[in-house]
Amino acid sequence: MSNVMWSAPTRQALPIILVRGFASGDSADERRLTYQGFNDGSVYPHKRGENYIYEGIILRFMKSDWRYNDATNVVGYYPNQMTTPPVIPDELKDFDQSFFSGRVIIDPAMALHFLRSDDPWKSLWVFRYYDLCDRTFPIYGEALVRLIDFIRQLCAIKSQGAKPKVNIIAHSMGGLVVREAIQRTYPQRSAVAADEAINKIVTLGTPHKGITFQVLRDLRWLPIESANELEHFNPENQADPNNDTSAVNFARYFPLDRLLCVVGTNHQAYRNQAATFLNRISPVAGELGMGYNRSDGLVKQSCAQIDGAPRTFVHKSHGGFDSIITSRESFEVATRFFYGDVKTRLRQVRAQVKRGFDFFGKSEFFFGVSVKPRGVDFELFHQSKEAENCYGPFRTGDFSDTELAFPWADDQKLIWEGYLNTGASLSKTDLVMRLEFYVGERDLFGVGFSDNIVFAKQYYIRAVLQPSLQLYLYNSEEFASDDPMHNATPMRQVPGGWEFDAIGTGFYGTYRIELEKIPAIGEIQPFS
Repeated sequence: MSNVMWSAPTRQALPIILVRGFASGDSADERRLTYQGFNDGSVYPHKRGENYIYEGIILRFMKSDWRYNDATNVVGYYPNQMTTPPVIPDELKDFDQSFFSGRVIIDPAMALHFLRSDDPWKSLWVFRYYDLCDRTFPIYGEALVRLIDFIRQLCAIKSQGAKPKVNIIAHSMGGLVVREAIQRTYPQRSAVAADEAINKIVTLGTPHKGITFQVLRDLRWLPIESANELEHFNPENQADPNNDTSAVNFARYFPLDRLLCVVGTNHQAYRNQAATFLNRISPVAGELGMGYNRSDGLVKQSCAQIDGAPRTFVHKSHGGFDSIITSRESFEVATRFFYGDVKTRLRQVRAQVKRGFDFFGKSEFFFGVSVKPRGVDFELFHQSKEAENCYGPFRTGDFSDTELAFPWADDQKLIWEGYLNTGASLSKTDLVMRLEFYVGERDLFGVGFSDNIVFAKQYYIRAVLQPSLQLYLYNSEEFASDDPMHNATPMRQVPGGWEFDAIGTGFYGTYRIELEKIPAIGEIQPFS
């Protein structure tokens, strides 16, 4: 698979499949859960207007002119092989007839229903793998691929055109189900998911590298049917290079730049206190012991990522109210990843801490940035002391350390990689994002003024798109005034991007913004 020539992704409107997480002994309650919880949202009491209430993923998409399709009973699983039903309506003759036979089948009545419905290109589907009789990952993967095949052929028949790929948003174990399809089911069919069927994937709190505590595997009262599921949460299995479906082998089957890992950081809001406690007593390598709990309550931050794939942090818990699945942040990040036309990277060029060292103690420094685009009252990337996800600890003032518990996103000091959407901007001629910098100090020996804030400051970066791309730096929101060029500092254009300085009484840093235009099919590339 390593020699596969991946097809290019597209940012046009494509069918979206939602896959919810689940791992428990009994799935009866989950089967009774309407929309698998994708209709759950959050209320933000401290906000106003449109940002006061987040409706949930399904309703939010529907308010954006998407059509929801109830995928219940579309895909069925049967213990024995099913022969082709004796009567298939003539309207279904254009479908692959193998859809209607075997053990994992498409229900003919549901197929007929969707064939008579509206255009399915801009449609939303929930994959209810809990409804399947056999709770094993091979069956989950086969059923998901069957649903994808059906959606793609449905679109082609309705539009009398080509089969579209699908985008996927998967929460928790749902991301492992998607990987099962990509890393096992498609290869068994001698097919490549990225070339034929799946455009982009967003995972929300998926334990790609497993769950650090494994005591649940050893509890004898767990039903046998869940044993296959639990093995996919085993860190040893996910790190095994000889296991084709492990996280370390994912890049062999799917291009990493088409997977976005959304990582939750608020373990304190997770209601399962037992899981939160087990995470604290089961630190991963470099986590500095029980003093830290870098998790969303269930999944460690480092385990919710696949090395080399883009990732972003949201300060939400794994599940429950105001979680990674019910928060606006996840929706905003996911839709920009699918449809954003400007890929953005933020890197550190150089840095120097100028105060905060304890003379008798042992100072360590942590560095973080939070990113918020204009027009959205929610961050697309969050780092803070509370989230326990800042880069570091650095023991040198120039941040040149190489052995870090919380390392950079790549070997070139990448801080953040994400997408912006000029179509969602208040102005079609420019983009603005706020960067909030934080540098903190901790004294391991507790000497002097321990846990100091060395530097905390906000900057605004404005990218003027026309007639040619120009970037400006602001210390305040003067970009929104009648004279947006007032107090605007032109950024320095360098090979690969634009640089600016972050300066305060205790810190000096130079950072680089890199912008890459992502054109739609047939669109002219406007950025140099």
